[in-house]
Amino acid sequence: MLRLTARGSARTCDGLDRRDFLEVGSLGAIGLSLAQWQALEAADRVEKDDDRAAIMIFNLGAPSQQDLFDPKPDAPAEIRGPFKDVATASGDIRLTEVLPLHAKHADKFSLVRSCYHTAPAVHDTGHQMMQTGRLFSGGVNTPHAGCVTAYLRGRKTDLPAHVLMPETMGRTGGNLPHGQDAGFLGKAHDPFFLNADPSKAGFKVPDLLPPSTIGEARLDRRRRLREIVDGTVENFEATESAKLLDSSFESAFRMITSPKAKAAFDLSKEPQKVRERYGMSRFGQCCLLARRLVEAGVRFVTVNTFLTVFNEITWDIHGSNPFTSIEGMQKQVCPMYDQGYSALLEDLADRGMLEKTLVCNLAEFGRTPRINPTGGRDHWPQCWTVYFAGGGVKGGRVVGASDPVGGYPAERPTNPSEVVGTVFHSLGFDLETHLPGPAGRPFPLVDFGTKPITELF
Repeated sequence: MLRLTARGSARTCDGLDRRDFLEVGSLGAIGLSLAQWQALEAADRVEKDDDRAAIMIFNLGAPSQQDLFDPKPDAPAEIRGPFKDVATASGDIRLTEVLPLHAKHADKFSLVRSCYHTAPAVHDTGHQMMQTGRLFSGGVNTPHAGCVTAYLRGRKTDLPAHVLMPETMGRTGGNLPHGQDAGFLGKAHDPFFLNADPSKAGFKVPDLLPPSTIGEARLDRRRRLREIVDGTVENFEATESAKLLDSSFESAFRMITSPKAKAAFDLSKEPQKVRERYGMSRFGQCCLLARRLVEAGVRFVTVNTFLTVFNEITWDIHGSNPFTSIEGMQKQVCPMYDQGYSALLEDLADRGMLEKTLVCNLAEFGRTPRINPTGGRDHWPQCWTVYFAGGGVKGGRVVGASDPVGGYPAERPTNPSEVVGTVFHSLGFDLETHLPGPAGRPFPLVDFGTKPITELF
């Protein structure tokens, strides 16, 4: 929750901006560390790739590769599952019959069928690795890819640089962090959490609403009073906590008082037929809102397809209660997912946005090759499928391959660091970049030696 408790500033406490530092020509001469310089530089630089954006769809629960993206029609029934494989708009991609709208748009996205990791087969560890590129260890929480984007690029408009919706992941069994915040970069770079369901009637974003007792005119007067008070406090901006308050207030004030920000979140401005095209599910309306936000200048949007594996039917198809079976996934999960994703791709393409907007569909692991006795599949991090569209990715391709039962990579094994590195590559980041890590030490953007999945581009 953003608090209106501090003012914002684009200059240092000495009244210098970044261009002043460029004229000085030496970090040591002005007492700046490399991390401080990088943060200052990111605040107002203009990037040649400034119009690139990303939408990360995170399929919490983990879809079954054999039953969706990597059919095995020649395998025994207990491996291949109940669904037929079908041809698609891309001659190189075959999917199963439960994703008919994906099939129509398969020329727009490409699959990576050989993703794997070696961490424990629990949801939380996969969430960490697939959104940050690393498994958390030693008390170090690495930042979400969207938070890194916000740190390196900053915001373009009154809207946040990174929006996460509908809300952060809840409990998924391991009671570990999920990797959906800024980690060691600090709370100032956390996502803007929607904390609302855009499919509900009367949808409003809580943090866009001023306190009921404070009108916008009073809010502006309070901001100006805060500036006067802060100006009388010596070294107010000298502490990290003060800087965080500074940033939090400015973000909150700009959001609450910006007509453009309010309009971007207002789904009522969309024709009803467009809303219905995405589907009136929570996921479908999140996809529509993601398109609106990117169009309005948000750099990174994270959409959680589901929020937990305990209180709703998800991709976590163990078969036994409270989980669903493979057939239950077909009836309850696939239709809303197929509709929302395909509408997003089609809409981005129609608006000329897809080339500059990466859409990546990730998950924490895959499902076991063999169907279990209750008609489901269990956790399997040894091999699964992720896929990408837009953002420079060539559609209609298959990268890597799994073995005949979808159990292990047979070609081009791909790890989480490479997946996250591919997101950064699409956004135009140099993978040799370092972030200011714990204790101010430089921290590599990705694991040493990581390359993007170049076969996609």
